[in-house]
Amino acid sequence: MKRFIQKLGPGLLFAGAAIGVSHLVQSTRAGADFGFGFIWALLLIHLVKYPFFQYGPRYASATGDSLLEGYQKLGKWVLILYGLLTSLTMFTIQAAVTIVTAGIATSLFGDFISVKVWTVVILSICFIILNIGKYHFLDVMMKIIIITLTLTTLMATAMAIYNSNEAVSFIQLLPKGSVEVTFLIAFMGWMPAPLDVSVWHSLWTTEKQKNSNEKQSPKTALLDFNIGYLGTIILGISFIALGALIMYPTGQSFSNSAGMFSVQLIEMYTQSLGNWAYIIIGIAAFTTMFSTTLTTLDASPRSMHKTTELVFEKPFKNGYLIWSIVLILGTLCIYFYFLSEMGKLIKVATVLSFLTAPFYALTNYILISSKHTPKDWQPSKFMHFISCLGLLFLVGFSIWYLTIL
Repeated sequence: MKRFIQKLGPGLLFAGAAIGVSHLVQSTRAGADFGFGFIWALLLIHLVKYPFFQYGPRYASATGDSLLEGYQKLGKWVLILYGLLTSLTMFTIQAAVTIVTAGIATSLFGDFISVKVWTVVILSICFIILNIGKYHFLDVMMKIIIITLTLTTLMATAMAIYNSNEAVSFIQLLPKGSVEVTFLIAFMGWMPAPLDVSVWHSLWTTEKQKNSNEKQSPKTALLDFNIGYLGTIILGISFIALGALIMYPTGQSFSNSAGMFSVQLIEMYTQSLGNWAYIIIGIAAFTTMFSTTLTTLDASPRSMHKTTELVFEKPFKNGYLIWSIVLILGTLCIYFYFLSEMGKLIKVATVLSFLTAPFYALTNYILISSKHTPKDWQPSKFMHFISCLGLLFLVGFSIWYLTIL
């Protein structure tokens, strides 16, 4: 068991990156506004995105290369396009996850420090962790965080079910107006995560192999991924249930302010479950968002560093450090000078992620089905079928959204 746990890592990092805004904010908001009516959307988008996320660790463990090396083999223009898309989205994504983390920290530790100051503090702490502890420390720390947030979230959900006296309806709902459609797009855009996280996962897989001095077999890599992916489904449903059981019966809605949202979130649970539940809810919320902030601050610089090395075909000694600083400064600029409202930040970031999803889905599918992937680890007929359906869905849904803007 100990050896098995040691082999896990990239899949849990994936879960740490995924279980954040999409779960704590979007899933809870979905439950609060629509009850259990959007369970179908959560399950559908997990099915649609599954093959494209899975192709990241599958390709990395089968070839020893990340998806970025694979993109290069498809053509340097693919790699350049990836770099451009990432540079357009990574600052907004980092700003969105950090502001939510800062808002929760303000609620937990007192508002004597503003959300803006907490934003700087949290980014600084994550920067120090990543540049001193490196991947090994991130790997160990994420296992602790994932276990903590899973146990506390499931405990909170169990208490909410036990204390609920309201009649529960599982009738599934379809969006009717443009506001509901926009929310659904945003909800599915980051559920369980943006598709570019598949690139991050492949980079973590190759980094895991370097640090363990042992090649991770494709079977182990896929098991690791499936454990993390199943966790995102279970916790996504848990956060919908929390919103549906506690917030939905009151008819209230969440604020777009990070500070007010976090206060509402924690107070909502403690009023329903009792003040003794405050610490459990607080730990679940904070660990959820801190893990996402930490993993995104690692992954975006790691992927951009690798991309620049491959594009220019030469190593950059301090590329990871430089990109980390660039990401932090860009994040702070977006937050302080452009979009300081949590709701707008999340909406922009999640919609951008959904609209760029077809590119990552198609590129991953072409790569995993090409001569660059060993024949034994290319998709089965069933995975080809699911992939084609997923591509049609992502492209069709994106076109539909653009036509109703």
